[in-house]
Amino acid sequence: MTAPHPAVPSATPGLGHPLDNPVRSSLTGPHAHFAERRGRVLRYRPDITPWAALPDAPGAEDWADAAALAGPGGGVTLTAFREPPPAGWEIVFHADGVQMVDDGMDTGPDAEAVLLGPRDVPDMLELVARTRPGPFLPGTVELGTYLGVRRAGVLVAMAGERLHPPGWTEISGVCTDESVRGQGLATRLIRAVAHGIRERGETPFLHAASSNTGAVRLYESLGFRLRRRTAFLSALVPGRPGRPVDARTPAREAGRLEQLGQ
Repeated sequence: MTAPHPAVPSATPGLGHPLDNPVRSSLTGPHAHFAERRGRVLRYRPDITPWAALPDAPGAEDWADAAALAGPGGGVTLTAFREPPPAGWEIVFHADGVQMVDDGMDTGPDAEAVLLGPRDVPDMLELVARTRPGPFLPGTVELGTYLGVRRAGVLVAMAGERLHPPGWTEISGVCTDESVRGQGLATRLIRAVAHGIRERGETPFLHAASSNTGAVRLYESLGFRLRRRTAFLSALVPGRPGRPVDARTPAREAGRLEQLGQ
């Protein structure tokens, strides 16, 4: 049964829309307890996700704070940024993306889906290693509800929640083992996760790479519509050798969701 579709949350006067800078909206809102901060720069705890957030119009001091927060050999992963990093930052990944919001998706619980938690993390990490959907770390499961499907005791598909701006929840971590692709498991899990989000009176949204036209078409067929075009960036701290916690940005995560249409 489809959950009632809540009214789409509006922007807070004077603060812009919460999805315009979704990482910052999450870390100053429902996910504030996961935030690490230096000045006006925030990031998630490094064992949870590589996402970081700068203010909407960052200055030199903000980028310096981002470098200090990332630490030696570190980096930042950003979305919805408007300007490139200052000189000295090494861009290791950049891609155009889309942000899509629920616009009447058919949602409902799934009888085969099971709730995943901390005890399931080893199995979740194994599935991620096999399917490579994008950044998923040992603490990612703390961000929200994750549902999975097991066959003969083996976790073969999952989907869950990531960013959480006020009134919104991002669907992410969608992956399906090659052995069960073509059975619609990812679509079923997306609908089940979206059902739980709707039950809380919130609206689902997601990100995808612009180049992944197959995934975008699938999301549209499920009831998502384009809200805005965005971009993803992963960059290394100036003068610091090394890589970010996971240089695979959410754009690459979205780009590996081709199995959703199978």
